[in-house]
Amino acid sequence: MAVSEETAWTSGAELARRIRGGALSPVELMTSTIERIKRRNPSLNAFVHLDFEQAMERARAAEAALKPGADLGRLHGVPIGMKDLFDFKPGWPATFGGIPALRDQVIDAYCTYSERMEGAGAILVGKTNAPVMGLRGITDNYLFGPTHNPFDLTRNPGGSSGGSAAAVADGLVPISEGTDGGGSIRIPAAWCNVYGYKASYGRVPFTGRPNAFASDTPFLFEGTLSRTVEDAALALQVMAGPDSRDPFSLLETPDFVAALARPINGWRIAYSPDFDVFPVESSVAGAVAEAVRGFTEAGATVHETKVGIKRSQRELSDVWTRLIMPLNVAGLEGLKAGGVDLMRDHPEDLPPEYRRWIEIGYGLSAMDIWNDQVIRTEIYDAIEGVLQKHDLLVTPTLACMPVKNAADGNTLGPTHINGEEVDPLIGWCLTYFTNFSGHPSASIPAGLVGGLPVGMQIIGRRGADVDVLAASAAFERVRPWTDAYRLIEKRQLG
Repeated sequence: MAVSEETAWTSGAELARRIRGGALSPVELMTSTIERIKRRNPSLNAFVHLDFEQAMERARAAEAALKPGADLGRLHGVPIGMKDLFDFKPGWPATFGGIPALRDQVIDAYCTYSERMEGAGAILVGKTNAPVMGLRGITDNYLFGPTHNPFDLTRNPGGSSGGSAAAVADGLVPISEGTDGGGSIRIPAAWCNVYGYKASYGRVPFTGRPNAFASDTPFLFEGTLSRTVEDAALALQVMAGPDSRDPFSLLETPDFVAALARPINGWRIAYSPDFDVFPVESSVAGAVAEAVRGFTEAGATVHETKVGIKRSQRELSDVWTRLIMPLNVAGLEGLKAGGVDLMRDHPEDLPPEYRRWIEIGYGLSAMDIWNDQVIRTEIYDAIEGVLQKHDLLVTPTLACMPVKNAADGNTLGPTHINGEEVDPLIGWCLTYFTNFSGHPSASIPAGLVGGLPVGMQIIGRRGADVDVLAASAAFERVRPWTDAYRLIEKRQLG
């Protein structure tokens, strides 16, 4: 059997174990990874920048380091991907989500993900597709076009970390980066049948500059997409830990990998089929209602619950978009200071929906932001109220099935679900509430409907990442999802 066939669906943790044990060559693994990406990525459009030369150089160095007694990182020699948004590695392009005017922009800095994952021995092979400035739950843009869902190439994988989710689901790499300001890890995880983990706020340090406080309105996160819970826990072990550059970074680092063996017998799990206010397609609702029984099979008790949210989802999605506007306006102003005025000189590079919100953002007052923070507080209080009586809160991740890709570089989500209007950027995503609140949350595969994936969201108490990971691992043991990948192994490659 060829190495590529052996390793394409192997977890990153297992690949690292084989490399450390001498059973797998980093060079052979990287060679097979590159061959698979060359063969399968053109039909997927998951990776939009590839650096095979550097990847092979690092693989050869990883192989040379395999000596008795060598101090090897947790992910030594494992190929991984990273996202092309606000995610940096020196020498690599940063198009901020496929903005044509930024096609040649290079930012010679590291983000936390690239810095710490490379420090653990992982090897970055390239950057994955994302939407303009990450401001939608879809992956499409005018520079690279849409990423295709490996379960149905006519459909979108979700976003904004859709390129990473598609690459992991298709067996191109075992782990790839996701960032999450409103659900951008969990949304594509749901539509690609992978595991997406967003840690507690402060668990993974935010090292961006010039504003060290930019990650709190709403809460922003770096995380991962993977095919196994173990890989998510291992990556979190690598990325977590204090950093003096982040005033919010948590000082303690629990053993996330050890938490995977914890039983959940006797746990009380609250289940909300719609987070009180979202219209949810019947296919999604049915799949998640059946999947939540997996926690009962693992020994927990599940109680259907009202969360206590009073405002409409339409009002709340607008709150989220307004809250993230200062960050976007500041980004545009920073580019302008560097000589690139996108709104004036390249408006056609930005989707009309994005331009509309930027104009709103420039007009926001201090009281507008204050009032939206008050509404955000209501969501925080509601979630906290549930988690004071339960160990976890479970909901659908999304309200709908994967949408069809558009042909104009501007794919959107649905505008109506069950006859109710939703914001096509993020209003169909039950994810952004924990970007208001900062609670750890994950999307875990809940099954397939008509051959397309559905995700289930798991939310834990503040700081209790070990609980979310333990429950996820328990669910994975009773409801494994790896068989679904067989459906896409023989997908069309033309």
